[in-house]
Amino acid sequence: MGRVRSRRVGTEAFARLPFVLQDIEQDEAQALADARVAADAAALEAWRIRWIGANGRLKDLMDGLKSAPKDQKPALGKRLNAMKVALEAAFESRKSAVGGGAAAGPAIDLTEPGLPVGEGRRHILSRTIADIVQIFGRMGFEVAEGPEVEDEWHNFTALNIPEGHPAREPTDNFYMAEQGGVRRLLRTQTSTVQIRAMEARKPPLKVVAVGRVYRPDTHDATHYSMFHQIEGLYVDRGVTMVDLKTTLWHFARACFGPEAEVRMRPSFFPFTEPSAEVDMKMKIKGEWRWVELGGCGMVDPAVLQSVGVDPEEFTGFAFGLGVERIAMRRHGISDIRWLFDNDVRFLRQF
Repeated sequence: MGRVRSRRVGTEAFARLPFVLQDIEQDEAQALADARVAADAAALEAWRIRWIGANGRLKDLMDGLKSAPKDQKPALGKRLNAMKVALEAAFESRKSAVGGGAAAGPAIDLTEPGLPVGEGRRHILSRTIADIVQIFGRMGFEVAEGPEVEDEWHNFTALNIPEGHPAREPTDNFYMAEQGGVRRLLRTQTSTVQIRAMEARKPPLKVVAVGRVYRPDTHDATHYSMFHQIEGLYVDRGVTMVDLKTTLWHFARACFGPEAEVRMRPSFFPFTEPSAEVDMKMKIKGEWRWVELGGCGMVDPAVLQSVGVDPEEFTGFAFGLGVERIAMRRHGISDIRWLFDNDVRFLRQF
């Protein structure tokens, strides 16, 4: 490398314009000569720092331009810009010749195994929902959908839940501001979808609906203010409780294993008559236990009438199962809150 003068160009030097121009010419010639003999990336980086770096010779000259006489600045500035272009072009040209820039490190070994990249996966609830839909799909059920923000007609009235019923209390629902005389709320059950399905299509009808529902419950190991339900509905001529239990029995075997069983305990729901709680026998930590998963029953004639279906001609059954309960029982999860914490340490287990 050639020697670089450390002298900074000040006011006195710029007062002698011919000398300064000659000085710039000499600096440029020296810099270009040094660039041509830079043999590797390290030498080229040293050249860059010395000549065009943040504290290099070109920066010194540019700083000195501030002190030049006003009438001489245009000529000096033009010449320094030309020098800057020439040096940067020389740097880029030499960088290609030496096989990389100043920051180039050791050559990459293309035969070395790469670092493993972690694969993503679907959330355990999404996978459970997909499994459930597939099982019922094999039994001929189609998927139906409905809005999460509902009106009182679909969430209560059409489901045979009258005015003044405790289920309508504000403490049990997320009501929203009234719009256009209609009070809306976040749906409390996927049973609203069965009403919309029967409004859109006449029997025979065989659908399942999976989605989020909302209730102002205090969060604990078994309760959450937002959870998922799967609603099943089958309406046709001659549908009976035998069809309902057979459907749930096939679902239990497909979901929990060939030894799973189903039992129904008498209960009450405004939209089914007769009604029952659904228990399924499944293996938990090596032991078979009865676990409550939801409710079911024959569709109440009043519900059929509310959507224009003749209960004298058609009958139907409906069931609602908790998706979180199914996921928790299948995978041994003891706290529903873990499903919504988004802790990757937990999610990676499934």
